[in-house]
Amino acid sequence: MQHIFKPGTDKNKPTLLLLHGTGGTENDLLPLAEIIDNEANILSVRGNVLENRMPRFFRRLAEGVFDEEDLINRTEELHQFLDEASEKYSFDRNKITAIGYSNGANIAASLLFHYENSIEQAILHHPMVPRRGITLPNLTGKRVFIAAGTNDPICAPEESEELEQLLKAAGAETKLHWENNGHQLTISEVRTAASWYN
Repeated sequence: MQHIFKPGTDKNKPTLLLLHGTGGTENDLLPLAEIIDNEANILSVRGNVLENRMPRFFRRLAEGVFDEEDLINRTEELHQFLDEASEKYSFDRNKITAIGYSNGANIAASLLFHYENSIEQAILHHPMVPRRGITLPNLTGKRVFIAAGTNDPICAPEESEELEQLLKAAGAETKLHWENNGHQLTISEVRTAASWYN
């Protein structure tokens, strides 16, 4: 997968896995990493799917309707890429914090839904429930921050609440943060995520 890796200055810190929104690139969320933890490794990945020439992490059938088979395959692809990247760049595979926005948040949530130990914690900006009707792995010890907009036209508030409940039921420690905004990524939610992370 096309990506950027920047080694951090503190080897004890986790690696920040950055996952952009639809139409983004591996450069988009680099400023977030500076705010969240400027001493951590950065692994920023570009989605392998193109929708009208816009990079995404998995296909969708319509707005808000995921191609479930592609989601499962792309989640596995990202999970395996993390295995390979941790060996290539010599970072601790068990200490990855995913930071995703929109489509990137959805693939990060999908890692949690499908794998017990793919990521240690996640900051999800405006995510949706990746899949329904499946049993989640044991997520005890995982921490998840969800930032949601009360007026988000793409991701309804109920979606964020349902995602939090599913993660919590699987044992994750969750924090749901509301912004009185739409689907855009705001500096205030990033700063709140940073204080949660720290």
